[in-house]
Amino acid sequence: MRIAVLDDYQDVARDYADWASLPAEVEFFHDTIKDQDRLAQRLQPFDVIAAMRERTAFPRELLAALPNLKLLVTTGMRNAAIDVAAARELGITVCGTGSGSAPARSWGPTAELTWGLIFALVRDIPGQDRSIREGGWQRGVGLELAGRTLGVLGLGRLGSQVAAVGRAFGMDVIAWSRNLTEQAAAEAGARRVDKDELFAGSDVLTIHTVLSGRTRGLVGAAELALMRPTAYLINTSRGPVVDEPALREALHAGRIAGAGIDVFGTEPLPAGDPWRSTPRTVLTPHIGYVTEGTYETFYPEIVEDVRAWLDGDPIRVVEQ
Repeated sequence: MRIAVLDDYQDVARDYADWASLPAEVEFFHDTIKDQDRLAQRLQPFDVIAAMRERTAFPRELLAALPNLKLLVTTGMRNAAIDVAAARELGITVCGTGSGSAPARSWGPTAELTWGLIFALVRDIPGQDRSIREGGWQRGVGLELAGRTLGVLGLGRLGSQVAAVGRAFGMDVIAWSRNLTEQAAAEAGARRVDKDELFAGSDVLTIHTVLSGRTRGLVGAAELALMRPTAYLINTSRGPVVDEPALREALHAGRIAGAGIDVFGTEPLPAGDPWRSTPRTVLTPHIGYVTEGTYETFYPEIVEDVRAWLDGDPIRVVEQ
């Protein structure tokens, strides 16, 4: 049996699980192939594929081109990049893992990174660091958060965690999503507002909504035009929630103060991608979930999934 572990960018997957306990040859890949023909050629020999989140897509056409594939394991229990229905029709079992956020934990790693991006922007931490290294000293004047307004787009688990930290810093927290009620917002320590007020009234606007047909392009030119020129946008959700060309245009024109971006429509970013030269930004390479605690869940549970499947009793089967 052959197992492919995909998109192991940091070359660490072999260290986080006991792969040797499986009666299989395990191969680790550290890059992402976007061309479907090349990807199919690489993956055709494998019986089992372990996919890291949505780094590699598995549409019906690719799955059909992999006749040896019998088990596809994704980290997490939701992966929009896998055509689960097609896999089922083709006789491929799809299993998942835990999220890495144990119930005992108060905070998820993505919420923590959100605040890292906020601090980096409002206090210009990358610029101040660069100034020192280039022989300079203080540059610009930072923004304190106390008394400012934090806007949360999507007040679910992650959004509520971010909101709690905002309150701890003395921020007024407002929130909006299509199904958010005033009661649910109040329980999370926020005040529900309408969508336009969220964008117009936020000093820092942070996005925590799931990508779907309804949320794709949810933040577009019209919404960005409502924001104050002193406001900041944070996206640790999914790149396509935001109209990326519209956001880059707003940043180049100085219509908003800055953006902290961890997620992009195309990942990894191509070498010449316009994001790489967009001003007023702090960019991170989709690392919201990339922590030791998360990987200590993901990779060992992949091995558990494979072992259970080999025993004829698959666990954590993804149904949709």
